[in-house]
Amino acid sequence: MAKQQKRASARSRPGPSGARKATAAGASASLEDRAVDAALEIAAERGWRAVTLAAVADGAGVSLAELYAVLPSTGAILDSFARRIDRATLAGVEIDAKDSGTIRDRLFDVIMRSFDALEPHRRAVAALVSDLPRQPLAALCQGARLLRSLAWMAAAAGVDTSGPFGVLRVKALAAAYLIALRAWLGDESGDKAQTMAALDRALRNLEMVAQTASLRRRAAAP
Repeated sequence: MAKQQKRASARSRPGPSGARKATAAGASASLEDRAVDAALEIAAERGWRAVTLAAVADGAGVSLAELYAVLPSTGAILDSFARRIDRATLAGVEIDAKDSGTIRDRLFDVIMRSFDALEPHRRAVAALVSDLPRQPLAALCQGARLLRSLAWMAAAAGVDTSGPFGVLRVKALAAAYLIALRAWLGDESGDKAQTMAALDRALRNLEMVAQTASLRRRAAAP
């Protein structure tokens, strides 16, 4: 618990000044940003199945032709949202790039930063998670988006994601992330204590599995 409090304290440090400048520069949201925000609002109120291109265009105050020019599908809208969260997560990690700590500690920090970025959109994310089982194709696409995001988070934490073993590491990390995501969606603690505890346990279990696999490979080597 003391380690989680220490991590929470470390994560509360202010982000880079560049992020504040970007926010000021982006006060007038782009058409893409307005469309994504409209989709998130619709999802939060009525679920992701209600997120149609017509509804998004209407919510963003643009024509369908204008929306098509930047986001031609609902999948493209989700891609844009995922990239927004990735950028916010990675921007927060850059300031700590040279910090010491284990890979598990760094993974913990970067994944919690992603939940910080998702926090304003909790209802929309909850709606997406709820609707995915009824949309197999969308679920498959969202799984690919998650693996892409986790590959970037893993790289930011110093994890080698290249080659077949790198792919396996990212997929294993996805299992830990989904456990933490479920905890986050139901976390009403205010300081994400339940989310941090679930993520810490999941990463510890993942670390033990990785260590066991490494020992077995060494034992099997000639």
